[in-house]
Amino acid sequence: MEKYNVAVVGATGMVGQRFLTLLENHPWFNVKIVAASSRSAGKSYAEAVGGRWAMKTPMPAGIKDMIVMDASGDAEKIASQVDFIFCAVDMKKDEIKALEEKYARLECPVISNNSAHRNTPDVPMIIPELNADHARVIEFQKKRLGTERGFIAVKSNCSLQSYVPALYPLNKFGIKNVLCCTYQAISGAGKTFDTWPEMNDNIIPYIGGEEEKSEQEPLKIWGEIKDGKIINATSPQFTAQCIRVPVSDGHLAAVFASFEEKPSIEEIKQIWNEFKGRAQELNLPSAPKQFLHYFEEDDHPQAKTEREIENGMAVSVGRLRPDSQYDIKFVGLSHNTVRGAAGGAVLMAELLCAEGYIQKRK
Repeated sequence: MEKYNVAVVGATGMVGQRFLTLLENHPWFNVKIVAASSRSAGKSYAEAVGGRWAMKTPMPAGIKDMIVMDASGDAEKIASQVDFIFCAVDMKKDEIKALEEKYARLECPVISNNSAHRNTPDVPMIIPELNADHARVIEFQKKRLGTERGFIAVKSNCSLQSYVPALYPLNKFGIKNVLCCTYQAISGAGKTFDTWPEMNDNIIPYIGGEEEKSEQEPLKIWGEIKDGKIINATSPQFTAQCIRVPVSDGHLAAVFASFEEKPSIEEIKQIWNEFKGRAQELNLPSAPKQFLHYFEEDDHPQAKTEREIENGMAVSVGRLRPDSQYDIKFVGLSHNTVRGAAGGAVLMAELLCAEGYIQKRK
């Protein structure tokens, strides 16, 4: 098939770098443009990044000499040359909203890793295995924007990937309440141990904005489309604490849940083992073959050994057992910059291409 030409906007940051590593040999997507702030514009990508390359794999050879474009100032030029963009910019929320809407109105679909539009009612926030049907709201969004092909779709917060996928297929039992404590890697803040030495031998019991996202965003994923908008679900009720821990990659969640009809431990394990979503049905290039991996060992999943399962796109679960105050408790783990960020966005783009929402420019 002829590849889609894409731009990575916000290419010099950690998530932008992750996008480029994931797209280096992608069977569907070709990186044609890299863009960042005006400070980086006009430089080669290698020069713009300098010593800030944070990935464990080398900088893709085909990207090094690309000239970085201005994400804002060159928006019209960028939009005219690509089929869609991946967006992972570091700007103020209002500036991000305006920039993404600008690209959409320029008839360039936006696949966003940013949080700015997650609460916009007609912008789908998709985890392809869970709520792929929310893509239907795109047609209503395009009517609001007055576009033919331009729209915005967002991925959810990185921490959600470690626990929402395990809970979602259990909702048929009527999940009532969820308590979740997340233990989040420093790459979620765009940092490494070299750039954030204070995190060595340290834990920070607060991450700005994360608890609100962890409590509210699952309700949009569980929501339904009515009158051209996604109406958030009113249950389950979520409460969360989010803690920064000295781990390079991988967010772990300790989860407690209660149900209207309590399932057995074996029922839950079977549901997790058999669970597949639209991404698996379509056999998308980035989709894990087995979405949820359950570990019987008491000391798993661990970030260091399980975060890379299925190229970092699977979710690992373990320690499922009864609880004295809730019905069950378990732990979940996901790779925060792959499944939780760039990889989740790439998978969402694959879904939207496969379903016809993104088409090549004529």
